[in-house]
Amino acid sequence: MRIKHPRRGADRNKVSDRAAEDRRAAPLRETHRPGAARRLVSALRAGLYRPLAGDDDRVAHWVRHVRNGVLLTEVAALSVIVYALVTTSPGRHHPVLLAMAAVTMLCCPLLLLLPLAAMMGDRRGPTMFYVWSIATAAVVLVATRLDGGASSPLDALLFLTLGYLAAAYSPCGVVAMGGMMSAGYLIFVALPDPSMSGMFFLTVMLAFTMICAMSTAASWAAYDRQVALIRLQESLAATDSLTGIPNRRAFLDRVAAAVTEAAWGHPTVVCLVDLDGFKAVNDAGGHAAGDAALQAIAAALGRAVRETDTVARLGGDEFAVLADVSVSFSGEMLAERIREAVACVGGATGVTASVGVAEVQPGDDVQDLLHRADAAMYRSKTAGGNRVTAMAF
Repeated sequence: MRIKHPRRGADRNKVSDRAAEDRRAAPLRETHRPGAARRLVSALRAGLYRPLAGDDDRVAHWVRHVRNGVLLTEVAALSVIVYALVTTSPGRHHPVLLAMAAVTMLCCPLLLLLPLAAMMGDRRGPTMFYVWSIATAAVVLVATRLDGGASSPLDALLFLTLGYLAAAYSPCGVVAMGGMMSAGYLIFVALPDPSMSGMFFLTVMLAFTMICAMSTAASWAAYDRQVALIRLQESLAATDSLTGIPNRRAFLDRVAAAVTEAAWGHPTVVCLVDLDGFKAVNDAGGHAAGDAALQAIAAALGRAVRETDTVARLGGDEFAVLADVSVSFSGEMLAERIREAVACVGGATGVTASVGVAEVQPGDDVQDLLHRADAAMYRSKTAGGNRVTAMAF
């Protein structure tokens, strides 16, 4: 007689039920997938927008750019007023043309009232430049139409608008704005009264758009390379070349930040770690053996603390740790863990650690703080090494 296994049959039923649920859920999953329209919008947003500024110097650059643009717009509007007063073209003394130029002169300085510094760090910055371009182009196109269309010299202001504001756009943004201006010129200026001069202007405008796009692409690429180079230099300047952990300079910067945070009740300690018996490793195996030992100890210290803590090499065989503490995990407990980590790695070569602990206090001078930790570490050293000493404030 063959014995029937109820559990196996139940499992098959569960599998069948799960498969049926998956088939029913499949259309729902397809529905929730981003559609082509959404992907297109995301691609356009990524192409049109990019951060204008990532640091204070870059913010200041774009704020100056806006101020210069306001001045340039004022000069252009004033030139249009003078042109309308002295010209013999259809725009002579045209009230709408004069009114638009006057309104431009009055309204454009209002841009300076915006929080420009804050706007340059997010999407508001590019949005402002796009709106500025569109508004200026609309005014220029209407003024050109009022002044006789393609025969008017006012259409040259489109080149001025695109050429100046293109610096703030991505290449996609330049193409979009240049295409918008060209399309507006074609519809409102060229087509109502077709002429060779209008078509020639349109051709030159499209060519100028491509030139601006290529120039912008090269400019942003150069800026990106410069930023990457600066970040690499900063990283190298703050990293110990042997162990790959932060060096003394980076550690001091982080300690200074910890002193500031201590004023808000953020408990932090500094542990100075001096290796015992390290000279014997160098004497016995040479500098290669010493370097290998330092690398192993740096890695062990990194494993002994949290990712949010800082392990640094101050120089030679001296390390330091900046770490958060709490009531349940004190600085002495952390220092003991550090001592054990060094003893575990250096046990085969007789290397241990003398550790000094100092608590970060609000208003601390960084050098005084390190001096307290160093004094505690020296007490551990003179007491025979391989021990922890905490220095009271």
